[in-house]
Amino acid sequence: MFFIDTVDVPGLGNRGYLAGGRETAVVVDPPRDIDRVIAMAARRGVRVSHVVETHVHNDYVTGGLELARLTGAAYLVPAGARVAYERVPVDDGDTVDIDGGLALRALATPGHTPHHTAYVLEEAGRAVAVFTGGSLLIGTVGRPDLVEPRLTERLARAQHGSVRRLAAELPDETAVLPTHGFGSFCSSGPATGDTTTIGEQRATNEAVAEDADTFVARLLSGLDDIPAYYAHMGPANAAGPAPIDLTPPARADADEIAARLAAGEWVVDLRGRVAFAEGHVAGTFNFAADGQLAAHLAWLIPWGKPVTLLAESAGQLAAAQRELVRVGVDRPAAAATGPLAGWLRDGERPRSFPRATFAELAARTADRDTDRDTDTVVLDVRRASERAREHLAGSVHIPLHQLRDRLAEVPPGTVWVHCAGGARAAVAASLLDAADRSVVAVDDGFDSARNAGLPVVSGGPGDGGATA
Repeated sequence: MFFIDTVDVPGLGNRGYLAGGRETAVVVDPPRDIDRVIAMAARRGVRVSHVVETHVHNDYVTGGLELARLTGAAYLVPAGARVAYERVPVDDGDTVDIDGGLALRALATPGHTPHHTAYVLEEAGRAVAVFTGGSLLIGTVGRPDLVEPRLTERLARAQHGSVRRLAAELPDETAVLPTHGFGSFCSSGPATGDTTTIGEQRATNEAVAEDADTFVARLLSGLDDIPAYYAHMGPANAAGPAPIDLTPPARADADEIAARLAAGEWVVDLRGRVAFAEGHVAGTFNFAADGQLAAHLAWLIPWGKPVTLLAESAGQLAAAQRELVRVGVDRPAAAATGPLAGWLRDGERPRSFPRATFAELAARTADRDTDRDTDTVVLDVRRASERAREHLAGSVHIPLHQLRDRLAEVPPGTVWVHCAGGARAAVAASLLDAADRSVVAVDDGFDSARNAGLPVVSGGPGDGGATA
């Protein structure tokens, strides 16, 4: 008998796994906050005997080294990975016993990285699951462009070979358990489901069906921008991440919040976008705790910039700290919790900006067309791949992750900022508001734009100024 438990990290679109038998277990690709994994093992009543990495991760800081240290587990890392700490190097075909007829067998699957390794979980010699990391994902594959630009095409071809190897060597009923592909930027495309098997992927995944040249051309043409913080994740994982500290940060009062803003530090409001729009401390940025906090904040913030967190509650603050340590934003400089009034100095008034729908934008642009409105700027902050599918005619395009450095390119006027559903538009609106721009956050799904009568066009970089 065996079990497989999922260690879900939805904010980053990743999964780790705890798998084992009656007494011992292996952990695959653990997140940095390993207390969750230790608690899962305790609930199962098993000892963690092995911790394994499919690759040196580029999108999050691993907890593998610390987990192995605390549990006494063997730490297995692909032999080709260059790391600065002692580990058990893993080569293709290596097998380790886990528990009473349960074993883990390594399969070299380069492509996502040069050293990438998948692990087949075998019960009595029969493959029951394969931990595919960033190789074979659900309906897609991991990106090959995160290591070194000069290696991208070579890794794309290796990825094709690795996916086909998995499909050829494993039985149809083998469960496919990837680390990436649930919203992760390490995925080359969106996942097409939540669970799958080798047989299903053999029948449906284009990487299996296509020849190498077709696969590589399609894969390379669809790659999107790489999050800026990825540049720091690989080196941190290769050097050996330090243990995390999730104790509460120093408390900040209204005067300290103002002083940190005046010093050019980042003060991040974790409340939802509706509450932020209705009232917030001038100069603060809105990264909602219930969204992709870690990915968006780590992508936009200048690396190493002190950050102060403003939260509605101690629980919201603690959850945000946990999210942020996963991407190396380790210790907030300070924090404040409670209502907005406590973050404002005596006599200081909150700032606010309106929210709107695409129907309201359509009414506003109709006024512009009849010369009653001449200062409306429509700003699209979606990624380039999204805009290429369809966009609003006449809109300006600056992806959210570039907006901080390109604020000067936003034309004068009232900026109606939109994304695909409202979350990224809220972040962008806070950046614009902090820069003292007049802004309206379009809090609406992009599908509503066409229904509202707005001119939606397909293909191409779009119109109206800055593009990316």
